[in-house]
Amino acid sequence: MGDKRDYYESLGLTKGASDDEIKKAFRQQAKKYHPDINPGDKAAEARFKEVNEAYEVLSDSDKKARYDQFGHAGVDPSYSGGSGFGGFSGFGGFGSMDFDLGDILGSFFSGSGTTSRNQNTPRKGERIHADASITFEEAAFGCEKDVSVTRVELCESCSGSGCLEGTTAEKCSNCNGRGTTTTQQRTPFGLVQSSSDCPKCNGRGKIIRQPCVKCRGLGMIRRVRSVKVNIPPGIDNGQTISMRGQGSAGANGGEPGDLFVTVTVKRHSLFERDGNSVLLSMQISFVQAALGAELEVPTLDGKVKYSIPEGTQTGTVFRLRGKGISNLRGSGRGDQYVTVNVVVPTGLSSEQKELLLEFDATGGNGYSDIKRKRKKK
Repeated sequence: MGDKRDYYESLGLTKGASDDEIKKAFRQQAKKYHPDINPGDKAAEARFKEVNEAYEVLSDSDKKARYDQFGHAGVDPSYSGGSGFGGFSGFGGFGSMDFDLGDILGSFFSGSGTTSRNQNTPRKGERIHADASITFEEAAFGCEKDVSVTRVELCESCSGSGCLEGTTAEKCSNCNGRGTTTTQQRTPFGLVQSSSDCPKCNGRGKIIRQPCVKCRGLGMIRRVRSVKVNIPPGIDNGQTISMRGQGSAGANGGEPGDLFVTVTVKRHSLFERDGNSVLLSMQISFVQAALGAELEVPTLDGKVKYSIPEGTQTGTVFRLRGKGISNLRGSGRGDQYVTVNVVVPTGLSSEQKELLLEFDATGGNGYSDIKRKRKKK
């Protein structure tokens, strides 16, 4: 199975939405993606099935409570962090007829509307997602962050057995611990044998007479944990770090799922990023540009001295080698590019203006001569 989408997200909601909000969102989404409105659109058909499955769970108070606590594993014991939309009850399908794709396929291939999966098979835990916010400098050089995650873990009280301490589960006498029962049915295609979950133990193969008080016999508990995340130098905004085995616990001895941490890099007051390069705009005075000067340039490593030549023009770009962002998948760092902008002075005094006119006259640009002629008139 691939990964299932969060049911609330499927309906465009956030966790904790009211029954009225769920019903309203379902109607809007179902109308938008209904196959009758989107004939032949496979993507719309898939979304329609997804919306229906989400509503079937969230509109049922018991299922919704289990889903809120354990995610997909709480409403589908065979879920392994995957996805798929077969086997849900339809709501107004093709031609306004209720349908169930799982029932239709099952009736042809197994002689039963119910497909059965061995719930005692080890299953990988559900993958979980988290976000980490870091500074521009932390992205450049790397850091370690504590990230809060909510995941399903084995119950510590019963070690995942679901049984009260000092007790054990009984083998189901109806299915002899297999979790499934087999029936034979004569059909137009001949004698068809089909399997389904044992009705007595609900496919678990065992019966817990005295359930654990802490997890109520489920063997798992949803907890909030703090996980240390090593963020590598050079990571960029929106990139995701994969942490194997830090997701929810697996069922029946299956390996835990993975944790995916998406990084958000805060904006910097001075610097911008372009790949592994750092960009900086810096203002200089008219005198500094004309005569040249030694500037103190801010970098990720602190201020460095840089000499600009005489006659530097506004918009000139200077390069500081090795002062950029660390390479995410290699050694070394990028460069920093400094764009200088000449600031034209304002609010000059009469004496300052006269000095500029005299300076212009020595340059032979003619501007000072024009100004003096206008004064004489």
